[in-house]
Amino acid sequence: MQRIPISLARPGMLLAKELVRPENPSGPAICGKGMELTDSLLERLRNMGIQSLTVQGHPVWMDGDKTLEELLHELDHRFSHVEQDPHSSCLKNVYRKYLISSMGE
Repeated sequence: MQRIPISLARPGMLLAKELVRPENPSGPAICGKGMELTDSLLERLRNMGIQSLTVQGHPVWMDGDKTLEELLHELDHRFSHVEQDPHSSCLKNVYRKYLISSMGE
């Protein structure tokens, strides 16, 4: 999943999280998770003052974004000193699966 400015959102993208009004984050959702973005929906969201949203996958590459390969390499490096610990290994595997699924692979 990726949080992107609404200006980079395109029709066909799917919301990865429900969308709420920024001025009332504990209020009811405007759009539900999994909803497909359309031109008209994006226009309505812009008119409501929505600045950003979270979409499924990683459809937009921005300056500073790391590739999945780079993220997995960093993960391996971070956990290299605790490779023998079964709990740390389990945590690393959970995070690895999360990275892979969130990047849309």
